[in-house]
Amino acid sequence: MTIKRMDNVGIVVEDLNAAIEFYTELGLTLEGRVPVEGEWAGRVTGVRDQRVEIAMMSTPDGHSRLEFTRFHFPTIASDHRTAPVNSLGYLRVMFTVEDIEDTLARISKLGATLVDEVVDYEDIYRLCYIRSPDGTLIGLAEELG
Repeated sequence: MTIKRMDNVGIVVEDLNAAIEFYTELGLTLEGRVPVEGEWAGRVTGVRDQRVEIAMMSTPDGHSRLEFTRFHFPTIASDHRTAPVNSLGYLRVMFTVEDIEDTLARISKLGATLVDEVVDYEDIYRLCYIRSPDGTLIGLAEELG
């Protein structure tokens, strides 16, 4: 076996403070926040002379983490936040929540918007997609029964 475990999913954001506030409200915990720069970082990412700040956040079960990155330099190269669901590449992160209606009520106060509607899937899940305040596509799933 080659893969030992998934370490994290990276998401580039414009406002790191707002991302931390939003994902904390969803239930993630901030593990740490650090600046990253230097020649070594450019050799890993292919973006030379980068200056970024990252925040690592973990899910309540401790099995998954999201790494949020705010680029100070260079400027953002492209913006995929409004890409439709049938676009190639990264699509969304999905979280299982205890109460989808309560979650939507809390995060809408922070600027999250429902993409279309909450639907029931075969009496197994209630599902929806939202856009976070920074436009990232997120799936929410409430287990039924």
